[in-house]
Formats: sequence, structure tokens, C-alpha cells
Amino acid sequence: MSAPFEERSGVVPCGTPWGRWYQTLEEVFIEVRVPPGTRAKDVRCSLRSRHIALAVCGQELLQGKLFDSTVTDEGTWTLEDRQLIRIVLMKTNRDAGNCWTSLLENEYAADPWIQDQMQRKLTLERFQRENPGFDFSGAEISGNYSKGGPDFSSLEK
Repeated sequence: MSAPFEERSGVVPCGTPWGRWYQTLEEVFIEVRVPPGTRAKDVRCSLRSRHIALAVCGQELLQGKLFDSTVTDEGTWTLEDRQLIRIVLMKTNRDAGNCWTSLLENEYAADPWIQDQMQRKLTLERFQRENPGFDFSGAEISGNYSKGGPDFSSLEK
């Protein structure tokens, strides 16, 4: 069975009743489906370091304490095609070991298999950043990749 790793965008999505969320080493992306024809003035979105609240036309769609902290001033939301809200949060802790296992503290957790794939993806992303110029397309992570994989930073070059 292959992982739900989308080659072009490199995401491992976690589905929710309202849409999906996914992450990279630096960011958390939230995609919320809204009724077609939704206008920006219908949207109320509050993004704080550890809290998110989203309501459309007065109906609360998403609210709660985030799994981990984010950089408040760098959080954004956009309304696309009047039917999708895309929220981008910048993680405060940006290492491969900081794989969010759920979007909110007690809600929208990724199932164990998806969590495993997310961690593999973040570990591979870390290796790509540490080794610029190497082609990692088609690479697979196996072995000890939990918490971002092994740390080779103390080894002499």
C-alpha cells in the first residue's frame, strides 16, 4: 500500500467533516469547504498563537485550542472561488520532530497510519533541507524516523 503522498504538493492530508488539514516543517494548512457563493464579509476568522475560531454566516465551523503554538502575526486566511477558505499557520517550533498529531488539542486527530505518513514526510523534508542539491524524488523513509529521525548534526564532515 502506498502513502497518500501527493508528489506535486508533497502533502499528507488529514480529512475532517469540514475539509482537511496538513502540515510541512514550517506551516499548518487548513482547508474548509464553505457554501458556494460565500463572500469575504460573511467570514469571521480569529487566529491567535494557540487558538483558532472560524465562522461563516454566523455558523461556527471551527473553534478551539491548537495542538501547538503558532506565530500569530504570520497566520493568514483567504477565500478561494467563493467556496473554500484556506488558512495558513506558521509553526513556532519548526523542526521535524514537531509533527502535529491533531489540529486542535482534542479534535481532528490524524489516524495512526496518517500520523506515520505525516512524520515520514516531515523527516524527508528535513533531509531535503539539510542536503540541498540531492534529488529526493522517489526516496522513502524507513527505520527510525519518529521525532524527526536521527540527528547527524554532531558528526564531523
